[in-house]
This record gives sequence, structure tokens and C-alpha cells, in this order.
Amino acid sequence: QVQLVESGGGLVQAGGSLRLSCAASGNGFSINDMDWYRQAPGNQRELVARITNGGNTNYADFVKGRFTISIDNAKNTVYLEMNSLKPEDTAVYYCKAIIMMTSTRRTYQYWGQGTQVTVSS
Repeated sequence: QVQLVESGGGLVQAGGSLRLSCAASGNGFSINDMDWYRQAPGNQRELVARITNGGNTNYADFVKGRFTISIDNAKNTVYLEMNSLKPEDTAVYYCKAIIMMTSTRRTYQYWGQGTQVTVSS
């Protein structure tokens, strides 16, 4: 079974930075894509950034120029560098991986447990 473990959340002041990590553990798989989502209280979960194992990236408009998504295929880990954080960035951040099982070549979606990011004014 594949598991995604997130880390790096915390409390920062506006204008500060955080680096989130999401590591996929297990064997017999490769990562096709990894995404970061976030969900604030009272809001629906929204896509923040997406990266493929080929390095193609996509960002939501509200984080362009501030956040950077990257992937380390050797470590099966995706990162989200968050700079110039704003109070409206406060949310629980979730990673999602699209995993291909090597033996069957079938793809599955896995979610991390979520990590809290709080940005104070």
C-alpha cells in the first residue's frame, strides 16, 4: 500500500515562508503526478499547484509568483515552497499523488493527511 506523509506546516507571519513536503512511501510504484490542494474552514478544497514527473507545472492564479512546486523522483517526494504568505493562504494543505503500480500499470489516487498552514496578520 502506498502512503503519503505530509510535513512542514506551521504558523508564520504575513510575508513569511514555509516549505511543505509530501513523501510517498511503499514499493512497486511510480509517480505520474503530484498535486497540492488546500481547504480553509467553510470553503471547498481547491487546487493550488500540480506537477508531473516530467516537470510540467501548473499553479492557481492566487499563488503564481509566490509558490513553487517541485518533485524529487528519487525520494518520491513533492515540495511546495511558499513565499510571501498572506493571511488568506491559511488552510489545511493536502497533497495528492497519482500513482502507477509497476506490476499492473494501473493508476490510483492517494491523499496525504493534511498539514495546517496558518498565516497571521
